[in-house]
Amino acid sequence: MFKHIRWFTLAPPSVSEAIVAYALTRDFYREVEYRTEFEDYCDWYYRTAAANQAELQKMQGDFNFFGWFNRRQS
Repeated sequence: MFKHIRWFTLAPPSVSEAIVAYALTRDFYREVEYRTEFEDYCDWYYRTAAANQAELQKMQGDFNFFGWFNRRQS
């Protein structure tokens, strides 16, 4: 009757297996998204920290106008 293998189909997975597979896939993509966002945040944080440190170094070399105008008589 059916001599070719193409006529034989696999039984569809049970509903519970499909739900488990969906949940695992969803959790995986959530984890990937979370890690990507966290990596982006860390990159932004390190860039901002480096910029702030450079700005602090620049400011420490500036003339202290406030101290010059606010001299106290001892």
